[in-house]
Amino acid sequence: MSGYDRVVQPAAGDEALENHLGGDEAKNYRQYEFDMVAPHVGRSMLEIGSGLGHFAEQFLPRLDRLVVSDFDPYCVEQLGKRFEDRDDIDVLQFGLPTDIPLEDPVDTVVMMNVLEHIEEDVEALRSLARVTQPGGRIIIWVPGYMQLYGDFDRKVGHVTRYTPTTLGKTVAEAGLKADVLKPINFLGGIAWWAAVRRGGVGYPDPRLVKIYDRTVVPTTRFIERFIRPPFGQTVFCVARVPH
Repeated sequence: MSGYDRVVQPAAGDEALENHLGGDEAKNYRQYEFDMVAPHVGRSMLEIGSGLGHFAEQFLPRLDRLVVSDFDPYCVEQLGKRFEDRDDIDVLQFGLPTDIPLEDPVDTVVMMNVLEHIEEDVEALRSLARVTQPGGRIIIWVPGYMQLYGDFDRKVGHVTRYTPTTLGKTVAEAGLKADVLKPINFLGGIAWWAAVRRGGVGYPDPRLVKIYDRTVVPTTRFIERFIRPPFGQTVFCVARVPH
């Protein structure tokens, strides 16, 4: 069974709990995500779990080809409407692991907060590797550290939270090589633990998210320019498909 089947509500729908850190109240965080991912994206990209397409759309100026996808029918419908006038953008519906209906491989796959929903995570990555060009990249952004696992994770259907060690093991078992593998958003991890785990909050309060976005995100980005944090709210990986 795919971890998608355990999601209580669409992971990227209009009012999804998981997107409280990606909405209008978190513009700095959304920029943080883009700035981390963009240097590793080539000319053709498949995004897994595209939701309503906001993240993928940012890459269009640098892409020759874009494929967006989601498991949720509502999201797929909205993606179709959003990109209906673009011949260079394909919209797919599938859940991992599966044989992805993509004839021409891409050089980059991006999955933001998706892998943690999937029980068969190794097989999911193998599915993606089969539609990625040799030497291409699979970019993985997942929530970090089981010490931060709480009600929010259960509500949005997270099977696990990763560490660099556990994600590295998953990547290696899938036959991929990790070019980049590190925890990020150190201060965000502390804030998450204090508010959601220690504070017993079932989901992020949008008011606190705004404060977090204005203060914690810029500060943690500055600090992480100079030091590698010992842990973080997120684990970031760029995995290479072998030649």
